[in-house]
Amino acid sequence: MYNIVIFGAPGCGKGTQSAKLIDRYGLTHISTGEVLRKEIADGTELGKLADSYISKGHLIPDSLMCEILAARIDSLLPSSKGFIFDGFPRTITQAEELKKMLDSRGQHLNAVVGLEVPDEELTERLINRGKISGRADDKSETIANRLEVYHNTTKPLRDFYINEGLYNPVDGTGDIDKIFSSITNIIDR
Repeated sequence: MYNIVIFGAPGCGKGTQSAKLIDRYGLTHISTGEVLRKEIADGTELGKLADSYISKGHLIPDSLMCEILAARIDSLLPSSKGFIFDGFPRTITQAEELKKMLDSRGQHLNAVVGLEVPDEELTERLINRGKISGRADDKSETIANRLEVYHNTTKPLRDFYINEGLYNPVDGTGDIDKIFSSITNIIDR
């Protein structure tokens, strides 16, 4: 099995690149954002709780996110060739929990791909995506908060994964296929 984290700020292209990786390698995509948005759309209790954080641009608590992820991994593990974790982990605590979750299932993380994009471009991408998708978290009033949360809470993971020897920076600007080629070079090594 090959397990990878696609890492970066909101709007950096994690979902776009994950879709291309699924097509090429047959990995199973786990997007915590998609899982949470479905729960919100379905009006579940988990969805209501998650929405109370997400709609304000905040992260949901680590314990809740880890519980959701463990259940998802267990439901997919028997048939998966590996996982692409998109939007998880977002904190060092979540990274430590992911390592424990994978270890307890006889798995490990093979690589972390960090899509690096300047804030100005991220803001523009998110505003444009919000106009098309109607996502509540892609509105101008929440974007600045989301980026601040990323820089304060999630970006420290970069150093965590550098210390683990897993972090691979990728320029997330420009042509989508060029970015994808950079990612596949990392995986194919």
